[in-house]
Amino acid sequence: MAHFEPPVIQENEDGWGPCAVPIKFKDMPYQPFAKGDRLGKVSDWTGATYQDKRHLGKYQSAFGGGASQYAYYHEEDESSFQLVDTQKIQKPAYTRGRRMFQQNKQRRERERKQQLAQANNMQVLSKTQKSRERDRQRLYKKWQKQFGRSMQENRQKNPLKHREASVTVRPNWEVVEELDFPRMSKLTLPDIAEGEDLLKCGSMEYYDKTYDRVTTKNEKPLKRINRIFHKVTTTDDPMIRQLAKSTGNVFATDAILATLMCCTRSVYSWDIIVQRVGKKLFFDKRDDSEFDLLTVSETAVEPPQDDTGSINSPRNLALEATFINHNFSQQVLKMGEEKYAFDKPNPFIQEDEQSQVASVGYRYKKFNLGNDIELIVRSEHDAVMAGVSGELQYINIKTLNEWDPRFSGGVDWRSRLDNQRGAVLATELKNNSCKLAKWTVCSLLAGSDQMKFGYVSRNHQKDTANHVILGTQQFKPTEFANQIALNMDNAWGILRCIIDICFKLDEGKYLIMKDPNKPMMRIYDIPDNTFETDDDDDSESDSEEDSEDEDDDN
Repeated sequence: MAHFEPPVIQENEDGWGPCAVPIKFKDMPYQPFAKGDRLGKVSDWTGATYQDKRHLGKYQSAFGGGASQYAYYHEEDESSFQLVDTQKIQKPAYTRGRRMFQQNKQRRERERKQQLAQANNMQVLSKTQKSRERDRQRLYKKWQKQFGRSMQENRQKNPLKHREASVTVRPNWEVVEELDFPRMSKLTLPDIAEGEDLLKCGSMEYYDKTYDRVTTKNEKPLKRINRIFHKVTTTDDPMIRQLAKSTGNVFATDAILATLMCCTRSVYSWDIIVQRVGKKLFFDKRDDSEFDLLTVSETAVEPPQDDTGSINSPRNLALEATFINHNFSQQVLKMGEEKYAFDKPNPFIQEDEQSQVASVGYRYKKFNLGNDIELIVRSEHDAVMAGVSGELQYINIKTLNEWDPRFSGGVDWRSRLDNQRGAVLATELKNNSCKLAKWTVCSLLAGSDQMKFGYVSRNHQKDTANHVILGTQQFKPTEFANQIALNMDNAWGILRCIIDICFKLDEGKYLIMKDPNKPMMRIYDIPDNTFETDDDDDSESDSEEDSEDEDDDN
């Protein structure tokens, strides 16, 4: 009899269908042989699929689609086969410039409409207004022709020139340290306490609050005020010499410290002399240097170019800015009235200068930087004023000056200062980041309550002698530091790093100089007689040797 072997039947207790994939079909992808296969329909007994047209494609295979790998298509002949010509079609000569012609035609049409509109407006205007309108259009075309395309061409043709160093480096100077700004910007020294007052000298005048109401509509001319400003370096200060006998081991002025603490923002070259005398450091400036001149547009995208004969050269702009700052800081005071005096008089006044010295108050303060470093600083206040509650406030008065809006950010102060003062200040923060940061550091070192900024512009773009005051603005130093992203922890860290490096050096004289073209500064070991009377040093002189001798005697 024939033997019958029954097939293996898989019993699915939990549902319908097979329990496992056959071994021979394991790990093989499923591909239907025809688009019409609807495997899911086999197990659908509801009948809804055939009644509702929305479910017609319910069991459509996700892998089928219009083209299957098993589909076969047969063509009876090859009549449908053709080659594709990818060669670019050459346009006829009469159609090649059609697009450019259409664009020129549209541009001429727009200009014609603008001229018609201007002509219609001119018909309504009076003769005087028509004349002014013609003059305005003529000047606009002239300006467009002169500065429109030529300015960009000149910028491309004339690259930035290499700036010169603030002092010529001599062959016998040895570089003992190089500090690059990217690394210095990461330094930090937090939790530096407020400075302790040691001495207070000088007298200050009160601020005239009527200048807070000055606007572009009622501008005031800037006056020339002949007053003496003492910019005495550290070792020439008799009060610092006196303090050096009993306290402190690092001595400097607020301007020198601000330059070091904000060095990462600087672009132009500068230099500072460091004298190591025993266990003490003295930071000085050279007598004949331009250290106290205020830079203009130093951090702008396109700073002023070096041109000796131009009124807008960096040095001429610095002289103009310093002149404006000195005059404005004295004009806004109540001159000839009662002054606020500190305990001691101004240590730099001579007998014949009593009535000609500028308003200033000196505060000699001590800061503890850790590691037995005691810093003695001479800081300054420019004036005093009454606060909201009548309390006395110390203020510093500084000036922002407009020289030519076409080359300094494109913001016209006369049209924007009253309505868009934030835009004007933002442009100044971008173009003069280093100068504003140094002013803020000086105010923080002195403990000033307010900073007064004056907006001063030229009467005419080519007139550097006559200026007008367009407005003023007031800030608290701490709030302004946050606004300009000035990190005092980083500033103290930079200063502490420089001091630590200088304390590791041998006794003698050193020079810290910012590289004129790179974001870095170098410390040079220079002979002790450098910058003293020398025929080969362009008549540069300094009195550091006398200071050294006196400190040695002390």
